[in-house]
Amino acid sequence: MNGLFSGAAARAALHSAHASLDELTASVGVCGLAAASASPALLAAVDQHAAGVRDSLSADVRPLTPVILAAYAEGVRDAAFKHGWTPPAGEIDWAADDWVLRRLLAVCRLAQDLAR
Repeated sequence: MNGLFSGAAARAALHSAHASLDELTASVGVCGLAAASASPALLAAVDQHAAGVRDSLSADVRPLTPVILAAYAEGVRDAAFKHGWTPPAGEIDWAADDWVLRRLLAVCRLAQDLAR
């Protein structure tokens, strides 16, 4: 094994990260990014959250990767659940000021940027 991960483990982690980000994008990103494109206020909030995510992950020092973004999103969800947050049961109301959903939407945006 070379380094912390073998090649197979690194590929598995990357595959898992892509699957997690794809699921997040399907549940939050598609509708949220569409809503943000129609709402300058939501778009600005997502941009601010994306900057916060990059700062939290020291993106100025090390590049963002799908593995890092997926782990961050999982951490946000876990912390939110511990503090009593519950995801919306139906359609998401993007006009509501839900920090968790906006943060996760920012992760989707950053993941989308990585894919380009």
